[in-house]
Amino acid sequence: MLKEQMVVKNSTGLHARPVTTLVKLAGRYKSTIELVYNDKTIKMKSMMALLGAGVKGGSTVEIICDGEDEQAAMDEIRELFATGFGE
Repeated sequence: MLKEQMVVKNSTGLHARPVTTLVKLAGRYKSTIELVYNDKTIKMKSMMALLGAGVKGGSTVEIICDGEDEQAAMDEIRELFATGFGE
């Protein structure tokens, strides 16, 4: 199991476009991938749950990857957060 803190760098937070990107990414991996925000754990394969979390720009979230391809998943997610989802 890997856990890592990440900052949402894009000013608009996790709205429809970045959430769609995260859900598609999570769907390519066998690992369980979760996002923790405001003490709530959200499965990253659920678009509605991620949108409902209301993650704002500048927020810190924890990403948890657990499974056989956890390192590859974490590396790709880290890159998305680092680049502000291309925004």
